[in-house]
Amino acid sequence: MTPAASGPATGPRKRGRPARTSASEGPAARDRILAAARGEFAERGYDKTSIRGIAKAAEVDPALVHHYFGTKEQVFEAAIELILAPAMGTPDAVHGSREGAGERMARYMFGIWENPVSRPPMLAVMRSALTNETAAAVLRGMIERRVLLRMAGELDVPSPEFRAQLAAGHLIGIAMLRYVIRMEPIASAAVDDIVAMVGPTIQRYLTES
Repeated sequence: MTPAASGPATGPRKRGRPARTSASEGPAARDRILAAARGEFAERGYDKTSIRGIAKAAEVDPALVHHYFGTKEQVFEAAIELILAPAMGTPDAVHGSREGAGERMARYMFGIWENPVSRPPMLAVMRSALTNETAAAVLRGMIERRVLLRMAGELDVPSPEFRAQLAAGHLIGIAMLRYVIRMEPIASAAVDDIVAMVGPTIQRYLTES
């Protein structure tokens, strides 16, 4: 008997990074991963988010998430920083007269929180940072790079980095009460009223000898 014709030969499936296709790789896939990561971290927090969950939400192989971003910590940092970069890249907080430094910094920080685009990832970062050291490290690095080092570089006073940290700590504490804990009446107060009260204190931190 003549052997039956066989179908196309198929070799064993290779493990590792998935085969490159226009749908699974490239800028579009990377953007989907970041968007999915933002959503997962915002909804679940750092501890309960996994690379596999991000990949499922982005409809890609988990190996592709590792390929583009490495560890979960690196995905977290990239996802949060991407959406915050435009708001945190503004020079308004650090450039200007010495006399207006306190008000500028207060408006700058509250402006990030009041922005409906940057508020959700900031909430995700803050909530995660309260319970996870990795998330806290990402937040520290972001604040230091984007705000504090730049602000300290503009201050012609002793211990500029220490002063900038005191100012940031004051503002972050208010942000926690207003946006995370939502304690009244500060949660519903007008930002202008908060800045008017807080600005002179931040000014003392930054410039008083």
